[in-house]
Amino acid sequence: MKKIMIAACCLLFAATASMAQKYAIIDTRYILDKMPDYSKAQKQLDDIAADWQKDIDAKQVSLDKMYKDYEAEQVMLSDDLKKKREDQLFLKEKELRDLQRQRFGFEGDLFKKRQELIKPIQDKVYNAVQKIAVARGYDFVLDKSEGITIIFADPKLDKSEDVLRELGVR
Repeated sequence: MKKIMIAACCLLFAATASMAQKYAIIDTRYILDKMPDYSKAQKQLDDIAADWQKDIDAKQVSLDKMYKDYEAEQVMLSDDLKKKREDQLFLKEKELRDLQRQRFGFEGDLFKKRQELIKPIQDKVYNAVQKIAVARGYDFVLDKSEGITIIFADPKLDKSEDVLRELGVR
């Protein structure tokens, strides 16, 4: 009976081991940071965002000045002039908020520009990872850079360098 139990356990262990999945871990943040195209695109995005922010800041300073002028002159203005100035302030503030939303909002100009510049690079990385995964028979690949929390990962499982080589970066 004892021999049968040992044999059954060995058989169960062998069956489990043969069905073990192969996996790899990559760090896309590390990979992207090593790619010159990504660094160039990110700098270009940062420059564009800084220019847009500078424009918005200038408009905000102008709006703040209009508010201060209005508050200083408010007591001397007639009701019609007050209403007119308040409408101007409201319109100017609305224009500023619309510009902020257009530039930096969800699916705004910055988002579209990022899609235009960064997405092709991310697609190249994805294709390289997929090529490596298929060639080496990995069942799944985990990304440790964002979102997934990995408590421990054996460094020999990290295939980020292989992806960089596949992309021709190293």
